[in-house]
Amino acid sequence: MSASDRRFVQIADALREANAWTNNEWLCRPDVVAAEKLLLVRANMDPMHCHPFHFHPHREEIIYVIYGRAEQWVGREYRILRAGEMAHIPAGTIHATYNPHAEPLVFLAILSPARLPDDLAVAPDPNDVSASAAWVSVRQGMTACVTRT
Repeated sequence: MSASDRRFVQIADALREANAWTNNEWLCRPDVVAAEKLLLVRANMDPMHCHPFHFHPHREEIIYVIYGRAEQWVGREYRILRAGEMAHIPAGTIHATYNPHAEPLVFLAILSPARLPDDLAVAPDPNDVSASAAWVSVRQGMTACVTRT
C-alpha cells in the first residue's frame, strides 16, 4: 500500500531506524502516510543515553513521555518528565533529551511541519550545538550520557 492510500499505521507498518540517540519507529511522515504537516516518531532511548543539545530551525516539536523519565531541556531550563507529561519546543529553540536513569525511556516526538519548502529544507535538521562553547557546560556536574556513535 502506498503512503498516499494509508490511513492507519499498525506496528508492522512503522519504519524503523536506529540513529546515534534512539531506536525510532516512524508512525507518521510523508513516506508512511499522506502527512503534510505532522511527523510522529516513537523514540526508544537506552539508559544513560541522550539526544544532546540541538535545534530544529523550522519545526516546532512536542516531546511526550510514554515510559520512563526524561531529563528534558528547553533552552537552559529542564524538568524531569514522567509518563503522561510533555514539553513544547518552539521552532529554532535549543533543547535536549537525556536519560540518566537505569530504565529505558520511550517518548513520542511530534514535529510540524512534515514538509518544508525547498529553500528551508537545506538547513541541517536536527542542528547539533552540543559541542559549542555555550552548551558544553550546561549540564556540568550532572550524570554524563552517551550516544551510540
